[in-house]
Order: sequence, then C-alpha cells, then structure tokens
Amino acid sequence: MSNASDTGDQPGATTHFGFRDVPEGEKAGLVRGVFSSVASRYDLMNDLMSGGVHRLWKDALIDWMAPRPGMRLLDVAGGTGDISFRFLKRLKGRGEAVVCDLTADMLEEGRRRADAQGYAEQLDWVVGDAMALPFEDKSFDAFTIAFGIRNVTRPQDALAEAYRVLKPGGRFMCLEFSQIPEAGLQRLYDAYSFNVIPQMGRAVTGDRDSYQYLVESIRKFPDQETFLDMVKAAGFGRASYRNYTLGVAAIHSGWRI
Repeated sequence: MSNASDTGDQPGATTHFGFRDVPEGEKAGLVRGVFSSVASRYDLMNDLMSGGVHRLWKDALIDWMAPRPGMRLLDVAGGTGDISFRFLKRLKGRGEAVVCDLTADMLEEGRRRADAQGYAEQLDWVVGDAMALPFEDKSFDAFTIAFGIRNVTRPQDALAEAYRVLKPGGRFMCLEFSQIPEAGLQRLYDAYSFNVIPQMGRAVTGDRDSYQYLVESIRKFPDQETFLDMVKAAGFGRASYRNYTLGVAAIHSGWRI
C-alpha cells in the first residue's frame, strides 16, 4: 500500500527510490506517481503477485491484534482499505477506522469498495503524510501500516508519529515484505520478483516501471531484526515480530506503554 512524505526534508539529503538515489524532497512525488498509476488495478495485482497469500497475511495481522469493541483504528498507507475492512468486519460494526494515505487515487478506490461492502458509515478517508499525521496526540487505540512503511522517506519519523497518535496502551502493527533467512530460497524469490512481477505489472496495469520500483523497494527495506530495533527506538514496548511464508513478509508489533 502507498504512502510517503515530503515534509521536513533536509537540504541536500538523499534517499532511495528503489535502487536509485534521489533527493529526499522528490521521493514522495515519485511514490505518489507510482500508486496513482496503478490504483485501479492495485488489488488485482496484489492477488496475482502473491497468489492471494497477502489476504492470509492481513488476516493474521487482525488475528494478532485481536480487536476489541469500541476500538478506534488508524490505518496509515491504508490505500484501498483492506486492513480497515477486516478490522470492522471482526468488530461487527462496534468500532471505527480512519484510512490515511498520501495518494488520493488510492483512497478513491477504497471509498468505492467501502460503498460496495457496506462500510461507508464506519470509515473516514484522509489524505495525509505518514511523517506528519494530521491527528491529535493520543487519539487512537491501534495503528496499522501494511506494505507502506518501506515507501516512506524517513521510516523512523513515521514510527515516531505512530507513537505520538496512539493512546497509552495502544498497539502498533506493521505488515511489510521482509527478508527470507535462507539464502537459497531468497535467490529463488529474487528471480521470481525481478523477472516476473514487472512483466506482470506491464500486462495487467500497463505500467512495468512502477512494479520494478516495488520489487526494488522491498530489497532496500531493513531486515526483521533491524526494523525491530527501529520500532524499539521509537519508544514502543514489548516489541516483537512474526515471519510469514518463510519470511517473505513479517508483522512487527509494539505497544505504547
């Protein structure tokens, strides 16, 4: 899912956009362009790329969260609403969710899905920046970000924002592509990712370059232990993670204690 930031960039500082180094101030616009380009076929491509397994990972995130009636969720980089829909379905209408994403086209797709699935009244859709969230301190019970934090210009700043907007006792959860611990399996996964996914993107969305970026961005994201240290550095307690599908994806969890 999408999201990035163009807030507070340091003059002359660079970051990565896939395997390219770019000025920090340019990354958000580049990421926004990627997700605007693929928004209408984003959900279909997720199914095709993962063989539908991404649905199981998202279900696992909700299972681990164990939502309680009355909870208020902030779903950052929430895109087309997959996590929020699952959250609301689990609570049977006894909760609320806010989907925040940098890319308006992704939110428009989400609104259409919400109308079709009957969730329109329980959801708010906000165009916003993961590094400068437009919400008050201590205003949410749970914070999720699924397949979005690797697109943020400075992920540590996004983690700090997550901590800020959570209530004491609130839960942070991040689902992201990660690194397979076994080198041979990682090489097979790399071969599939670099040779198949961009061509699939060309065939389904007419946009090869966006999916080349997505594959590269996965390789640039920190491994599970490194990201766990970042979660702890943001102030979260009881931080841990779980690997899924041999480490292709991981869910990190932490609490504002």
